[in-house]
Amino acid sequence: MNQSAGNRFVFLGFIAAGFTNLLGMLAASEFFTKTAFHSLSPNVFSEFGTFMVMVWGLAYLAAAKHAHNLPALCFVFAFEKAIYVYTWVVWIQANSDTLPALQDSDPLLALFYSGYGLIDLAYALFFAWAGIRALRN
Repeated sequence: MNQSAGNRFVFLGFIAAGFTNLLGMLAASEFFTKTAFHSLSPNVFSEFGTFMVMVWGLAYLAAAKHAHNLPALCFVFAFEKAIYVYTWVVWIQANSDTLPALQDSDPLLALFYSGYGLIDLAYALFFAWAGIRALRN
């Protein structure tokens, strides 16, 4: 991948991550109205926690244009995403037996809790890759 194409890919990845956080939180929490969303993981997705995920999304958007020159920030974002992957693994280990019933009652919520850690893992790897790439620039 040439320098220009690589920078464009990093830019678009940051944009995607930002909108994933913003729109994902709004959709899964139904614009902060779904109490079940917050109560299923109150330590991570309280109303405040959900808002802070959206703030991280804004940070990704703000950094997108210059991320290819900001390796330390890319690594901070990778670490932040890794923390969310960890919280998801802990949640899945403790609550995976509740997912079938949740799927029956609220498929969107079940989908979110079933997969948010996998999405965060993909973005953690992307941010780590972007950081390594930025170090090489």
